[in-house]
Amino acid sequence: MKPQHPLTDPALAFRALHVPGRPLVLPNAWDPVSAAVVAEAGAPAVATTSAGLAWALGTADGDRLERDRALAAVARIVAAVRVPVSADIEGGYAADADGVADTVRAVIAAGAVGVNIEDARHEAGGEPLRPVAEQAQRIAAARAAAEEAGVPLFVNARIDTFLRGAAGVDLTLERAAAFLAAGADGVFVPGAVDPETVKALVAGIDGPLNVMVGPGAPAVAELAALGVARISAGSGLAQAAHALVRRAARELLREGTYGGLAGGYDYGELNALFTRA
Repeated sequence: MKPQHPLTDPALAFRALHVPGRPLVLPNAWDPVSAAVVAEAGAPAVATTSAGLAWALGTADGDRLERDRALAAVARIVAAVRVPVSADIEGGYAADADGVADTVRAVIAAGAVGVNIEDARHEAGGEPLRPVAEQAQRIAAARAAAEEAGVPLFVNARIDTFLRGAAGVDLTLERAAAFLAAGADGVFVPGAVDPETVKALVAGIDGPLNVMVGPGAPAVAELAALGVARISAGSGLAQAAHALVRRAARELLREGTYGGLAGGYDYGELNALFTRA
C-alpha cells in the first residue's frame, strides 16, 4: 500500500473549512511575516495573494512572475506558519495544461494544499478570458497532478467575468459548471459582492462559492447568511500595508514628524513570531 502523503491531513483539514453559511475567512498574505501575523490573528488557514506576492518580489501582477520565484516564496510562507496554506498561482504560471500540471507538482513540493487558478488573460488586445474548454483542460491537469501525487489539493477555479467586465451571472454559471466538471472543488468570483448577485451565484453553483471583499462590500455575517463558503481579502491587506508605508514615509520626509508610526506592532512581539520553538 502506498504511504499517505504528509500533506493529506492538512489538505483535508483545509477542505473541511469550506462550509456554506459558515465561511472560511482569509486575510490574504504575501510573505512570511504577513502570513505569520495573519495566523497569529487567528486565521485557520493562510492564502496568498498573487498580486501582493508579485509586488513583494519586485514584479507587476498579471502573469509576469516566473514560476520558480513564485513557488519559492510560497515555500517560505508555508515554513512560517503551522496552518494550511493555499497558493494563488494566477493562471498557473504556464502556457498550457501540461505546464499547469508541473506548477501544481511544484505547489505540492512547496507544501501548499490549495490553489487558485484564474481564467483571465492579460495579453494586450486579446480576449479578457480564456476559452472555457481551454481553461477546463488546465483545471483537469491540475486535478490529475494532485491525484497522481496523492494529495487532495483544493482547486479553486477563479472566474473573472465580473472583474474583466466580460459578462454577468449566466456566463459565470456556465463557466463554473464546466470547471467543476473538470475537477475544481470550488469557484471564486471576485468582483461579485452585490447581495442579489451573490445569492444567484450560490444558488446556481454546485460547489462552495468564494467571494472577494473590501471597503463597501457586505459584512462577513451578511455574506455567510447568503450561503458563501469562503471570503478572501485578495490584495487588499497588501495595498493597505503599502499605503501606510507611503503615508508614514511622506510624513517623515516632508514634515519631519512620526505620527504615522504610532500603533505599530511591538518589536518583541513581532520578532517572537519567528523565535518561538
